[in-house]
Amino acid sequence: MFVRAPISTAIAVGVGLIVLAALSIPGMNEIGGRILDWAVLLAGLALVLGLVNLLRVHLRRVRERKQPLYSLVLLISMLGTFGITLWQGSRAPIPNWIFLNLQVPIESSLMALLTVSLTLAAARLMQNRLDLMSMVFLVTLFVLLLGAAPLFGVELPLFTRVISPYVSNFLSVASTRGLLIGVGLGTLATGARILIGADRPYDG
Repeated sequence: MFVRAPISTAIAVGVGLIVLAALSIPGMNEIGGRILDWAVLLAGLALVLGLVNLLRVHLRRVRERKQPLYSLVLLISMLGTFGITLWQGSRAPIPNWIFLNLQVPIESSLMALLTVSLTLAAARLMQNRLDLMSMVFLVTLFVLLLGAAPLFGVELPLFTRVISPYVSNFLSVASTRGLLIGVGLGTLATGARILIGADRPYDG
């Protein structure tokens, strides 16, 4: 442990400094690009290992008869989609059909479920805590729901054409940009701490 930690820290700091230098020094573009290509390959390998682990876990659940139906559906869907896509390519007709007729409806159903869950959360929020931020959340949710679709077949132009587009195009975009700026600053701070060796997540 005492030998491994300084070596892994030195490797991580060195690679990070090389990639950082490659962004500003013209002669190091090829080296930085090569390291980034290695990182992409390692990320792909990590994804494959994650799929193998998922396969192993659900095979064990099927053998132990712990809700085997859901595990069987997941295994058949995963292996079938992976095999067809690997055989024909991601742009072939069958993988496109799977995506358009299975993946997209499932994602749409999940989004509809999210809307219902958000409405129930708003109702519970009114029961448990009713302050200024709760009122802002509830009013925003009410406006967006009325502006998203006609209410019982009756369109409300004030919500669908004026208020809801303003909230979506200005307030939501501003909030999203604020979140992205915060994520960027946090990423910079974390990267700086890793480069100086203060944080070492690779030692675990």
